[in-house]
Amino acid sequence: MALFKKRTVGKPGEWYYCLEHQKVEEGPECPAKDRFGPYASRAEAEHAMQTAQERNLEWESDPKWHDKG
Repeated sequence: MALFKKRTVGKPGEWYYCLEHQKVEEGPECPAKDRFGPYASRAEAEHAMQTAQERNLEWESDPKWHDKG
C-alpha cells in the first residue's frame, strides 16, 4: 500500500503555474517538480513568477539570512 496516493485528476478551484509550459492550469496537470501552487485563484497563479521574484528579492535583502562577512 502506498503512503501517498498520486492524484491524476486535479481538483476544481486549485490553480497551478507550470514552469515548463509557462501556463496556468487548473488542478495538477504537470509533475510537482515543474509547478508552483496551489493558488486559490487563476489570477494568483497567473502572477506566480512575479510573486516568486518579489519573495526572492525580499530574501536577498533580508540581513537575517546572510552571514556577516
